[in-house]
Formats: sequence, structure tokens, C-alpha cells
Amino acid sequence: MASFEYVAVNAKGEQSTGSIDASNEADAIGQLRKSGLYPTQVVAAGKGGVSNKAKKASAKGGKLKTKSKKGSSKGGIGGKVKGKVLMIFTRQLATLVDAGLPLMKGLTVLGNQEKNRVMASTINHLSDGVAGGGTFSESLGQHPRIFDRLYVNMVKAGELGGVLELVLVRLAEYQEKAEKLRNKIKAAMIYPIVVVVIAVMILVFLLVVIVPKFEQIFADMLGGAELPKLTQFVIGLSEGIASNWYYFLGGFTILFVGWRVFSNNPKGRAALDRFILKVPIIGDVQLKSSISRFTRTLGTLVTSGVPILQALNITKETAGNVVVGNAIEKVHEAVREGDSVVTPLESSGIFPPMVISMVDVGEETGQLPDMLLKIADVYDDEVDTAVDGMTALIEPLMIVMLALVVGTIVIALFLPMTEIISNMQNA
Repeated sequence: MASFEYVAVNAKGEQSTGSIDASNEADAIGQLRKSGLYPTQVVAAGKGGVSNKAKKASAKGGKLKTKSKKGSSKGGIGGKVKGKVLMIFTRQLATLVDAGLPLMKGLTVLGNQEKNRVMASTINHLSDGVAGGGTFSESLGQHPRIFDRLYVNMVKAGELGGVLELVLVRLAEYQEKAEKLRNKIKAAMIYPIVVVVIAVMILVFLLVVIVPKFEQIFADMLGGAELPKLTQFVIGLSEGIASNWYYFLGGFTILFVGWRVFSNNPKGRAALDRFILKVPIIGDVQLKSSISRFTRTLGTLVTSGVPILQALNITKETAGNVVVGNAIEKVHEAVREGDSVVTPLESSGIFPPMVISMVDVGEETGQLPDMLLKIADVYDDEVDTAVDGMTALIEPLMIVMLALVVGTIVIALFLPMTEIISNMQNA
């Protein structure tokens, strides 16, 4: 038997230190968990022991707030990382902790192998915080640009319940499914955007480069004869763009800035989200993805031990649509007053009858979190189907639009050519 020194937190989040006899480190961790403690640091006696800061914090019976090592801010602390980087970190940490590796060691391993500079510095800062005696959730809360309230509160609930490894697994699964849904929608939107950009580039090239050359040919060979109306329109448009391009550029800039200001304004954002939900096909995809995000987030939080009112507050911020967020706010108010979740959902007029029925059954049977996750799975499939349908419809529409734009210019340029050919035959 060997002696191990440890730092651990109890169900109330209070920190304690001490020593324990065990055959190895894993055995020591197992004994501490059985006694209702969650170890954040376990070190064999005589190998440095736990930090003095942790011992002082334990003696005071409080939680320890730590600072990062000097110079750690140079490594990228305070930056942002992509969702995929955070998703991989969460899955790797969940796997290590679930396998029985102490949290401190897991963070050290991931910090050493992380290639993203910002994420590596953040992991090292988290490791410093845990090594100093602070809780993992407190360290996460110091990086709000990377770890949102959902992440921090789930980890906190896992710490208090002594099931951090289970919460990390759930969090990793949540992020993976959310990232898959995001990528699916982004992929569906890339195609029409690319087609529109190509169409605009072709249109500008034809009007600025090709049309002026044909205009000169018409002037030389037709001797000032009147051109067809369509040709006159295209030539006039070409001359307008060539001589007033700065007005077009300024107008585009004003529209872009105005769009950003309008969409960032709360009232403007609400009006925009309300309009998007009414747009055929696109609105259906947006609503289904918002419902999937709402139900999965709320179900994951409640299943992980986060109180329902706090979970609803967090879910409102991650809804992705102001209209859906306002509906969730009404649910929060109703639950706070002691009412059920179903009534405000039904009165909002946004959620489909199937969602309301499944939530009602979940409340009646006391299995609301599981039912919410089932709804999310159903709507993930619904979003996949809707996105595939939208893509299948958009592709031919984009091709037809591109053909009409280019075809109109080509027809306008070749209409006078018939008269030129006729004159040449007569001559």
C-alpha cells in the first residue's frame, strides 16, 4: 500500500485536501469517489504533493480562484477557436476521463498534443487552474469566448453530482450532433451563393468587356441604324456600369453596412428572423433546425443535472432564432410561476403539434429530458430531409437563372447580327 495526497471537491463544490492509502493512483481515485468526493489532483506522497494554494483554500473551506502562470497570455489566451476544435477537445477529454485518467493528467496530455495555439494555451491555463485547487468549471468560466454558458454549467453540474465523466461524454455527443447539423445547413447554402457570385462575375465581364466591342462593330457595319430595343437596353446598361461603377460600388457598400446594422439591432433581428420563418422551404429548414437545437440543448442540460429554469435561460441564448428564443422565454416565465412547459409552447404558435404532444407525454411520465432528446433526433432527420429537398430544388433554379442572365445578353448581341448578315448577302 502507498500513500497519496489529494485535492477533491464535494457535492457542494467545497474543496478539501488530505491523504489516502491505496495500492495505486486509480485505486485512490476510486476510494475518493465512493466516499462522495471528486478528485481534481492525486499525487503520490513524496513526489511533490498537492499545491500549498490548494491546502490553504481547503483550510478556509472555500473555493480557490487561481491565476494563470506568468506569460501564459502570450500563448493566445482570450482568443476564439472553431467549433470543430472545441468538439475534438471535448471528445478527447471525455474519453480520457471516462477511461479513469485523472482530470489533471487528461488536460496535461491534451495540452501537450494540441496543435491549435489558442486552444493549447487555453488548455494549459485550465490545467494551471485545476492544479492550483480551483474547480474545472471555474477555470472554464475564465474563457467565455471559447466555453459558453451551456458548457460551463454542464461541467459544474457534473462536478457537483460527481459524474463529470458522464457529463463530458454527453457534452461531446451534443457538440458532435450540433456541428453535423451546422455543416449540413452550411453545405446546402454554399451552392446557391457560389452560383450567384459566378453569375454576377460573368454578367459584369460581359457588360464591361464584351458588349462595348460589339457596340463598336454595330456602329461600323450598320451605319447608325436603329438597334433592337433589347440590344439598346443591354448597351445602355453596359455604358452605365462602365461610367458609374463607383456609384454601384458605393450603393453596394451602403446596402451591406445597412444590412449589418439592421441585423445587429434587436428589433431588426427579430423582424428578420420572423420573415425568414415565413419564407417557403428556407423557413421550414430554419424552424426545424431551431427546434432541434432547442430540444437537444434543453434535454442535455436537464439530463446533466442543470436546474430547469437555468437550463431554459441558457437554451434561449442558443436557439439561433429570436422568435424561437422569445417563445422559450415565455416557457421560462410559465415554469417559474409553477405552470407546465406545454401551455406556453402551444400558445406560441411556432412549435408543431408533434413536438407539443411529445413534450406533454414527457411531462406526464416524468421523462421530459429523454423525450426532448428523442424530439431532437427526429428533427435532425427532418432537417436532413428538408435540406436535401431544398438543395434539389435550388440547383435547377440556379442553373435556369444563370442561363437567363447570360442568354439574354447573348440574344441582345446577336439580334443585330441578323441584319448585318442580311446586308452582306444583299451586297
